Amino acid sequence: MEDGQTASGAGATAPEGADTRSGAAAGTIGAGLAGSEWPSKVAQTVEDVVGAVQDRAIRPILLAARAVVFGILVASMGLVFCVLLAIAAIRVLDVYAFGHRVWPAEALVGALLVVGGFAAWSRRTAAQPKDA
Repeated sequence: MEDGQTASGAGATAPEGADTRSGAAAGTIGAGLAGSEWPSKVAQTVEDVVGAVQDRAIRPILLAARAVVFGILVASMGLVFCVLLAIAAIRVLDVYAFGHRVWPAEALVGALLVVGGFAAWSRRTAAQPKDA
């Protein structure tokens, strides 16, 4: 090989003191951190791992928490609605049906609630034993 030619023999001259070894190792050894792709690959790997953890662990927990919160909200709104409905029924019965006597209105609404409770109690089912 002549002095000043590259290892590939293309005839181009290399600066004095430059590494003129052949192969891919010559370009990667002195490349340093500025020209490499590892920061973007590491960032992409971290992003993929975080996404996988979120899909497998955090998302189901979040869905369960939402279900619990909305269930509590619906149950409390239903309870408030039932109480207001009972109060309204007692008021209407007191004024229009029983001539401003409260006890018959309360007895009738109470009896209706007890009948509803007995109906719900009779429709219940026994817990199924788990087969081991």
